[in-house]
Amino acid sequence: MKIVIVIEDGASDYPIEEIDGKTPLKVANKPVLDRIAREGKTGLIQNVPESLPPGSDVANMSIFGYDPLDYYTGRGPLEAASMGVETKEGDVVFRCNTITERDGLMASSNAGHISSEEAAELMEALNDYFNDKYPDFKGKFYPGVSYRHLFVYNDSENAEKLAELDMVPPHDFVGETIADKLEFDSFADEVKSIMLESQEALANHPVNQKRIEEGKEPCNMVWFWGQGTMPDMPKMEDVYGLKGAVITGVDLIKGLGVCSGCTNLDVPGATAFFDTNYKGKGEYAVNALKDNDIVFVHIESPDEAGHAKNLEEKVKGIENIDKFILAPLMDALEEYGDFKIAVLPDHPTPIDIGTHTRDMVPIAIYSSKDEADDVLVYDEDSVKDGALGELIGCDLLKLLLE
Repeated sequence: MKIVIVIEDGASDYPIEEIDGKTPLKVANKPVLDRIAREGKTGLIQNVPESLPPGSDVANMSIFGYDPLDYYTGRGPLEAASMGVETKEGDVVFRCNTITERDGLMASSNAGHISSEEAAELMEALNDYFNDKYPDFKGKFYPGVSYRHLFVYNDSENAEKLAELDMVPPHDFVGETIADKLEFDSFADEVKSIMLESQEALANHPVNQKRIEEGKEPCNMVWFWGQGTMPDMPKMEDVYGLKGAVITGVDLIKGLGVCSGCTNLDVPGATAFFDTNYKGKGEYAVNALKDNDIVFVHIESPDEAGHAKNLEEKVKGIENIDKFILAPLMDALEEYGDFKIAVLPDHPTPIDIGTHTRDMVPIAIYSSKDEADDVLVYDEDSVKDGALGELIGCDLLKLLLE
């Protein structure tokens, strides 16, 4: 049997006044997703345990079949696994955003979606600055994609306490005062000072001067969050007997692929933004079916649109997933005869709020052997009457294997 799980990151939403109280899922043209709901079974699924933050790390770990209450240690470590960053005892891995600080406020949580090439120069500059100024500096910056980077800090004495530090994701307080989010306990003073001192290191860097001349947001500070120590996860093949592949443009999801023993397939042009290569993801997913039992396809664009409060792009993202990913997958799966495909968001990212919430999200599962329920379309309300009822995220794989 072939299994496909398509994760439309952040696609679920709240009613929006601008579209007569409907949601992006209700107004989007998504014939294939509606077919999956109409000819399959639907319901609601909770991917985020009550005691954990509603992040993509927690939610997607659930979807991959691992209970976050047992395995979640932070977002940074998962991204480190994706990037091949080696860690040692006492290391705490922080997600490091390039941000724009203006007049004490979080002006941009991504420095205007800075390019990977520009950001890599700035990460190198930060390493040079801190190593030159502090010969015994205990940290290192690692460049990632666009605004998503890592900072690894070694502190054997305080590693466990640093891993549990409540550090606010930068996209949760855009436009708010940065100082209000820096009230850490004393053991974290050095981490706090590194973030603040990054402003001095980056202020006059040529990359920022050029961006300002071009009317773009500079990266004049970095922000740490999502920290933790490396998780110890069993391989998916050992737990579920499945050989898996992962398709995504996000290091976090690639990290889940590494930790679960799946193969990450790098799609050219997969940007994890509005301009991602939807068609390429669909083609790679179809091809991945040949050699794998399960294929995870993750698309970030609806989530990015939710953070940006961009209704047009959120609807467009949902429609592109339908046309370029779900349509070719359904055609290809029917050739295998025995298959299941599940489609769901990891969490909502409502337009009006601009950040994640922990609400249950709609799920549709089409099986080549099961009968359909009575739901006709896929959206947040219609699936409430579905035969699946209410599910727990980390039980999804077990359900698909029944």
